[in-house]
Amino acid sequence: MLFHFRRLFTVLLTLVFASSFLSALAQRPAFVPPALKRPVLLLPADTALLPAIPPVAKRPVTKVPVAAAVNLWDFGGIGTVNFSQVSLSNWAAGGQNTVSVLGNASLYANYEQGKSTWNNALDLTYGLVKLEGRRVQKSDDKMELNLKYGYRASKRWFYTAQMNLKTQLTPTYTITRDTLRSNFFAPASILASLGMDYKPNERLSVFISPFTGKFTVVASQMLADKGAFGVEPARKGAEGNRIPGTGEHLRREFGGYVNVRYKKEVLKNITLQSKLDLFSNYLREPENVDLNWENVVNFKVNKVVSASLFAHMIYDDDVKVDVDRNSDDKVDGRGPRLQVKQTLGIGVSYKFK
Repeated sequence: MLFHFRRLFTVLLTLVFASSFLSALAQRPAFVPPALKRPVLLLPADTALLPAIPPVAKRPVTKVPVAAAVNLWDFGGIGTVNFSQVSLSNWAAGGQNTVSVLGNASLYANYEQGKSTWNNALDLTYGLVKLEGRRVQKSDDKMELNLKYGYRASKRWFYTAQMNLKTQLTPTYTITRDTLRSNFFAPASILASLGMDYKPNERLSVFISPFTGKFTVVASQMLADKGAFGVEPARKGAEGNRIPGTGEHLRREFGGYVNVRYKKEVLKNITLQSKLDLFSNYLREPENVDLNWENVVNFKVNKVVSASLFAHMIYDDDVKVDVDRNSDDKVDGRGPRLQVKQTLGIGVSYKFK
């Protein structure tokens, strides 16, 4: 019993001493380490006694000009839709109700860098006409692609290589729609030329080529068997009948070629565009020159409304058409003739660049 009492007394006494020590430690101020003192530089009150510090010379900052990005390509084009209508009611003189629409699109992409130029042009034309009591018929259909590369030889002359393609987009039938007359790549005319291009200004270009290959393609076997557009017709059998499938699809020619392009605003808001192609076949009757001449006069009414007058003439000694030699309104033969087409329309146009 006495042992346990002494043990309890010892524990209590230890607790009292520990409590007193912790209380004294808590009342003691916390130790703060002395702050490091920075050296203080004492300057004399009279600043005139200080040595003069020479100013630092500033180096000039050279601004390097950043070259603006140069666009070597020039894209643009124009689209036109012309409308025409004739409506009659109780018209004593007679006539026929008609509605027609004609669309044209001309696109270009030109490249120029240093002495090199590359001109690309695509022309599309398509027209429809509806006569009273008849089916809708095609009035026009043309696709022309022209690619021309030139390398400057002098101020006005360029060494030039050119490729030209002419064809149509859709088939053409007779009025009764029972006979095919032409189709896409039936025919197609392809010209590949090497020569010189004369450009005295932006309005005129005269391309002269003494080395030109002209290729006429007739993809339709039926038209090829007939010998349409100057290709060799199908061979004839022992009985004198044509053998189907033996007609040639390609006619090759080699000769000289001249291409003239001209564009000018003849009057305010009146622009004339003219394209003339001349080709002479060295290998067969070079005196018979093939002619393709297109002329367009555009009348600009305002930004949207415009009118155009178009005239197209073609002569090809190898292309035969139905002719009336006796003037009796009856077809009595086939032969080469001057082909003429003329259109006049008013409509809307949109130009972009």
